[in-house]
Amino acid sequence: MPGRLSGKVAIVTGAGFGFGEGITKKFVEEGAKVVMVDINVANGERVAAAQPPGSVVFVEGDVSVEADWQKVVDTALAQFGQIDIVVNNAGVVNKATPSIEIAEEEFDRLIRINTKSLYHSARAVVPVFRKQGRGGVFVNISSISAPRPRPNLVWYAASKGAASAATKGLAAELAKDNIRCNAICPVAGETAMVPLVLGKPDTPENRKSILSGIPLGRFATPADVANAAAFLASDEASFITGIELPVDGGRSLN
Repeated sequence: MPGRLSGKVAIVTGAGFGFGEGITKKFVEEGAKVVMVDINVANGERVAAAQPPGSVVFVEGDVSVEADWQKVVDTALAQFGQIDIVVNNAGVVNKATPSIEIAEEEFDRLIRINTKSLYHSARAVVPVFRKQGRGGVFVNISSISAPRPRPNLVWYAASKGAASAATKGLAAELAKDNIRCNAICPVAGETAMVPLVLGKPDTPENRKSILSGIPLGRFATPADVANAAAFLASDEASFITGIELPVDGGRSLN
């Protein structure tokens, strides 16, 4: 049977690592062609090489740079002839630190990559969706930190809160064009970012402080986020727009 994303072309940012790697694999399994975007060439090429021939193309790019977004769009149209889905997954987190001790450069980095990237993606891709005339989908990877901020990750939460707000605003503004915009809000994920979230080495003992607040008792996996993204990007979710979907093991209940 055809996958739920058969015939669709997706752009996935931060595709060479963590959640983005999982999303890329899931989308390919569901029949999509994927334009992978990552600033880390080695990671991007590694993930691309693991996919079936012809299913992906890798583009080196910085999601906070307008010219790189245009390169991604041009590549998608040249390689696959259309764009149907954008997953704004690329993101960064600061090492857990008291908020007044975060350097301005680090604050700017959080906003530039976690929030400004959505501005550039909308400006680059919405005109393509409109020209194609059949709508499109944005899936933005926010964070459960947006609705439930934690100490020492305040400015990260602020950057993701802005991403969630932008998602909802764009959903309202672009609905007339049949362009859907939804956000996924994962809890801390099983990725190499764990030591940053903890603010200390990733050990079972150090994890207890976070795991104690997650009723299902584990961190989010790339597959958890990828499954949610595939649903929201598919036609099965054609009447869903403007939501923040917690993929958090119940963290938001506490």
